[in-house]
Amino acid sequence: MARRYLFTSESVTEGHPDKICDQLSDTILDALLTEDEGSRVAAEVVVNTGLVLVTGEITSKAHINYVDVVRRKIAEIGYIDAGNGFSAESCSVLVALDEQSPDIAQGVTSAQERRAALSDDELDQIGAGDQGLMFGFACDETPELMPLPISLAHRISRRLAQVRKTGQLPYLGPDGKTQVSVIYEDGKPVGIDTILISTQHSATVAGLTDDDAIQAHIKGDLMEVVVKPVFEDIAVKPDDSTKFLVNPTGKFVIGGPQGDSGLTGRKIIVDTYGGYSRHGGGAFSGKDPTKVDRSAAYACRYVAKNIVAAGLAQKCEVQVSYAIGVARPVSILVETFGTGKVDEEILLSLVKKHFELRPAGIIQTFNLRKLPAERGGRFYQDLAAYGHLGRTDLDIPWEKTDKAAILKKEALSGAIA
Repeated sequence: MARRYLFTSESVTEGHPDKICDQLSDTILDALLTEDEGSRVAAEVVVNTGLVLVTGEITSKAHINYVDVVRRKIAEIGYIDAGNGFSAESCSVLVALDEQSPDIAQGVTSAQERRAALSDDELDQIGAGDQGLMFGFACDETPELMPLPISLAHRISRRLAQVRKTGQLPYLGPDGKTQVSVIYEDGKPVGIDTILISTQHSATVAGLTDDDAIQAHIKGDLMEVVVKPVFEDIAVKPDDSTKFLVNPTGKFVIGGPQGDSGLTGRKIIVDTYGGYSRHGGGAFSGKDPTKVDRSAAYACRYVAKNIVAAGLAQKCEVQVSYAIGVARPVSILVETFGTGKVDEEILLSLVKKHFELRPAGIIQTFNLRKLPAERGGRFYQDLAAYGHLGRTDLDIPWEKTDKAAILKKEALSGAIA
């Protein structure tokens, strides 16, 4: 008998309080790396009504105006009206930063392999910025090889922001959350059970003041200009049985930092696979690429995506772990959940042969310290909303499938050194 079940993932818009913090942390990182590629950054941000606190540990030769950087980004996100309890010009910005601990710095600057004279390989120079475990995942449910629920949730969130910024739905506010429940049969998506959108809006909409009338109007608009366009090129679509929920509390006027405080790193599941795959627990935003919480998670995604793109598995999860101050991973695991076309030991051998998982190697492979000139000093901040993985709207190096052909050739021919 076919197993039928639901899987749900959520996304949030760029105006969600936690996402404001992620974007501010990564905008600070972009600004520092633009002036000094060697910057060591662990930037944390807190927001509340009328307040931004920038804290953490930063060691850099760059000199930036943190207050200006923060205000510009808040305005870009859409908080420009002080009547909402939070705006770029009226909020207080407090800065409380320390330098990176010298005990941590020495292990990052010179890995154990170098300090113990075990290696003179330049890629053994940088030690992992912390201990920990990271996961990467890919599956064949979408063209970008991401799970369908998180892919749809992000699409709806991005569309919400788009129709707000273009003025198509001018009553929308910056804060919002989306959630999609996908119906699966024997591991394959076959339908959409529920779509949930909670979106900040003005107190009056289209001249309406009654809450029920406002929500009915918003629901109709969202179905026509947000949901339907999102599903135009999706094979699995909503039908008459799909439940569509909008602002289930009855209204959502008070939002952003006035409605809830925000903190960097509280949306790690939104940032990755929507709960579909395991997570090592480390957040991404505000961290320079010596922090393997970030860079190694990107590398694991790159590995998993190339394995699935090569047709060697329908699903693939890759785990790596590190010791602080040590360049080489402590462990590497490849899991295909019974969908692999070859033995997982073969895949592990191919990973070790073709993928660089030392911090210096990851930084070099993805050019993580030198921001792309064509992006005008923007890179990490553009990842900080709508997911760091599976992005089809950005040219992201860990989303390339340039190793799929060699993996397929060697796996199927047995040509593994």
